[in-house]
Amino acid sequence: MTSPTNTAPAPAPAAAAGAWRLGDRTVNRLGFGTMRLTGTAPFHGGAPRDRDRSIGVLRRAVALGVNQVDTAAYYFSATRSANELINRALAPYPEELVISTKVGPGRDPSGAWWWATPAQLRGQVEENLRQLGRDHLDVVNLRVPPSRRTGSIGEHFGALAELREAGLIRHLGVSNVTAEQLSEALSVAPVVCVQNPFGLGASDEDRALLRLCGELGVAFVPFFTIAGAGRESGPTAEEHDAVHAVARAHGASVAQVRLAWTLQQGPHVLVIPGTGDPEHLAENVAAGALRLSAEELARLDALRPADSDRPGSN
Repeated sequence: MTSPTNTAPAPAPAAAAGAWRLGDRTVNRLGFGTMRLTGTAPFHGGAPRDRDRSIGVLRRAVALGVNQVDTAAYYFSATRSANELINRALAPYPEELVISTKVGPGRDPSGAWWWATPAQLRGQVEENLRQLGRDHLDVVNLRVPPSRRTGSIGEHFGALAELREAGLIRHLGVSNVTAEQLSEALSVAPVVCVQNPFGLGASDEDRALLRLCGELGVAFVPFFTIAGAGRESGPTAEEHDAVHAVARAHGASVAQVRLAWTLQQGPHVLVIPGTGDPEHLAENVAAGALRLSAEELARLDALRPADSDRPGSN
């Protein structure tokens, strides 16, 4: 009689990218961003996605091992709210799930933008709490507007630090900041992550900030990693020859190459690709297992802002 064999369950696909300690929580480095769940291009009048399909994508992401989800109360379209979709799909929330959100920007019911004063940040935090159905937020990032990237963020970050002391926030991060603003934030309260745009063709300044975060033990969480110059509108159809060549060598998509390159910039780098398509979700998660060679990394590292999104000949 053959004795039963205890077989450990296979690790979830998202775990292939490795893990990082985010404050007192451990997360897989490959996460999920929810902006595109509300519409094709929620900030540009995109058509709302199917609600049930979006809920299914969130549940599938968690089933694939994703345990860090990025959102914001201002991620909404005419009939969809990212926070509402998260609540519907994932509550009651798994213990290991970390939900990160952003405050600073706001949108009124018509979609018009405004920026919070320090005193208004509490209202934005409470709005996220209500929408997500939580008593505290795991990570709150202070998003800095483009027009203020040379100014002080101390008063705003200090307001969030007070909410952290009050127990409404577990950990703090900053988004769209300079190295000087990161330093200022660290002088006020602990910072667990920096969310900045980053990907192939990043500038020397952006790469230096990524390295600084690694030296400080702060997670670097890039956005627009796949979209590149397309930003909120999504990736463009054009791509550089070098990216196509690496993709062909691995039988991978150019999006997977962009994600793999970014993950290999350091163990403290986390990625949060977003999609409303179940097939794209599976493809993005699979990129966590893609390893580029030193030669391929060097070839992609050589791309600069002027040519990283230049069309190839393919």
